[in-house]
Amino acid sequence: MPYSAVKRLLLGRPLSSREFEQQRLPKRLALGVFSTDAIASTAFATQEILVVLVPAAGMAALGYLVPISLLVVALLVIVVLSYRQTLYAYPNGGGSYIVSRENLGTNPSLVAAASLLVDYTLTVSVSVAAGVAAITSAIAALRGYEVELAVALIVLIALGNLRGVRESGRLFAPPTYVYVSMMTLLVVWGLFRTFTGDLQPLPVNHAQLAHFTGGETMLGGVTFFLLMRAFSSGAVALSGVEAISNGVQAFRKPESRNAAITLMWTGFILGSLFTGIAVLADQLRPTLSENETILSQMGHAVFGGGGPLYIVLQASTAAILTLSANTAYADFPRLSGIIAGDGFMPRQLANRGDRLVLSNGILVLSIAAGGLVIGFGASVSSLIPLFAVGLFTAFTLSQAGMVVHHWRLREPRWRAGLVINGVGALATTLVTAVILVSKFTEGAWIPTLVIPLLVLLFKGIHHHYATVDRAMRVEPGIKLPDIQHTVIVLVGPKVHIGVIQALAYARSLRPDFLHAVSVAYDADQANRIREQWERFDLDIPLDVVDSPYREINEPVLEYLDRIDARWSSDVVTVIIPELVVRHWWQQLLHNQTALWLKVRLLFREGTVVTSVPSHVLDEGKVKSPIPPTTAADRPAARSPT
Repeated sequence: MPYSAVKRLLLGRPLSSREFEQQRLPKRLALGVFSTDAIASTAFATQEILVVLVPAAGMAALGYLVPISLLVVALLVIVVLSYRQTLYAYPNGGGSYIVSRENLGTNPSLVAAASLLVDYTLTVSVSVAAGVAAITSAIAALRGYEVELAVALIVLIALGNLRGVRESGRLFAPPTYVYVSMMTLLVVWGLFRTFTGDLQPLPVNHAQLAHFTGGETMLGGVTFFLLMRAFSSGAVALSGVEAISNGVQAFRKPESRNAAITLMWTGFILGSLFTGIAVLADQLRPTLSENETILSQMGHAVFGGGGPLYIVLQASTAAILTLSANTAYADFPRLSGIIAGDGFMPRQLANRGDRLVLSNGILVLSIAAGGLVIGFGASVSSLIPLFAVGLFTAFTLSQAGMVVHHWRLREPRWRAGLVINGVGALATTLVTAVILVSKFTEGAWIPTLVIPLLVLLFKGIHHHYATVDRAMRVEPGIKLPDIQHTVIVLVGPKVHIGVIQALAYARSLRPDFLHAVSVAYDADQANRIREQWERFDLDIPLDVVDSPYREINEPVLEYLDRIDARWSSDVVTVIIPELVVRHWWQQLLHNQTALWLKVRLLFREGTVVTSVPSHVLDEGKVKSPIPPTTAADRPAARSPT
């Protein structure tokens, strides 16, 4: 099949369940899978702080970068230490959702789940949009195609993740390490040059500055409220820190220890680079620009525009920003699979594909993120205000849940854990409030509305599954009921081998009542059908149903209603002869009457639909599951031995 060949080419060979253990990640690959989002935020979080402050303070906004960055890093330390507690307390993963479910109850856990799913979807959108911004900063010819580039990148990342966890780690770990190396070189070499006097502050780009300030700087325009907004924009740097707690089971054994070490690596890299970039920006004083990122301007200054190091910096930045979406691709399917296992999301999301990944979750995430990218024009600044609400709501619920966990179980060193998670809960609660207050009118109201709606959706799904389970439940010792059975064979205007095989199959069921039915569009066609039936001398009654509007489904359904009224059968089986040709394109030459009729009959109570296929071979013969019609044609019965 062409589909199978293309699938194997894109995704690779299927993996058996026995190979699941081999798909677990060592720490060096796990960093590229679970930490790219957190590490990549260093490329745009600093710029987002300036986007808030520059319109009010102009170039003076750069003076606020370092203090705000240090506050963000302090929050990072608190969150990392808090989640380290979670890794050991809940080694099976699930993060905020499981912690909230076990300690706070169902409703808080669903809020945490909805918050994380919203956050992961926005992670993909923001990461890809930021990656596109880095690409278009370096390649001016691509400006104007941001949305198309973003959608294409989402497709590529989805394909990489559909190939499997280990495959995605091998693909995405190298760009992560290249980016960390280049950013370290940029910060260290840049600060060395500025402190030795070899590199001077950049000249102010007054044209770009006027674009953001409206032509004049509002002296004294930086208010406490504005600083809160700037801090909340910078706090998106913490995105992805919780990812490792959701995917503990993806690590090699001992899972909790390896996950904790990777989390500490992530926190150290993120905190160091984020602080270093803020200090370097304070020294170089780049001008916020609509066409070029702050990072690109500093790379120009430190490495020289167009030089090999600048090109590698921009390429690695674009790569890490784009691939940082991989963190969401690692966690969204896992989390949605856990939620689906609890009955709050469609159960298909808990199924693993042939590459041992939760492929349905990957596809859902890709579609949702693609819609956001298209809807917001792949603009990072437009998506950022939506971003942090779900992130810090999940943080808060996780830390509050861990406080209850320590107090309830009182395990060894529980007091230290209680203090760490208590401080974490308080800090993330305050940040959540700051984000809601400062960015509500800019877009934070959207996730604030979407999260409760998702919770209601989760409850609706759970109610449906509970209703179905109650309806389908049976007790041990139940006796099989006796069924009065009516079989209806749907036949076309011509009697052919498929009709004969279907009639033979119907009679083999030994029904209480057996009829054939055909639909005629006019009186002449009805007469021809009856004459043909009499000529074949078939001993099964035929009913011909008139359809003056040349429609099949409704006349058949009305006929079945009349049959129900005539015979009080418990079950009506409709048998449909189906023609199956050898090639898919040949199927287009035949109508799809049987397909649409089966769809309609599926929703009719007390009705069973059976297809009897007749496979037409290339040499003009027909292969059917029904044996030949005459005893002479039948193969000899095999001996039981």
